[in-house]
Amino acid sequence: MVIENVMDRWKDAVDAHEPERVAAVFTEDAIFQGLHPYGVGRAAVAEYYDSQPIGLKAEYKVLETRRLADDLVLGYVNVDFSFADRPTINVYLSVLVKGDLIAHYQVSRLA
Repeated sequence: MVIENVMDRWKDAVDAHEPERVAAVFTEDAIFQGLHPYGVGRAAVAEYYDSQPIGLKAEYKVLETRRLADDLVLGYVNVDFSFADRPTINVYLSVLVKGDLIAHYQVSRLA
């Protein structure tokens, strides 16, 4: 349930194209790896999502979770990113949630 709660907040902000609100779902020192070179911190997350096109939408499904400690949950998530003007991109995310914020976000695009 922890992963779903965090991913719901992330999805809502992504779908609304609100980069600062997306960044607020991450820890201050989050390691973020989207489909571009990685960044660290909320500013890097906001910059990444600000560069995404208007109309980007995310649909996700949590595939696996593991509680690593009382306040640390690992999630493996499948995401379809849809666009207004190009084909949908399917990716897999590994997210490490500390408390109720994402501390690590890693995208993989599998063929």
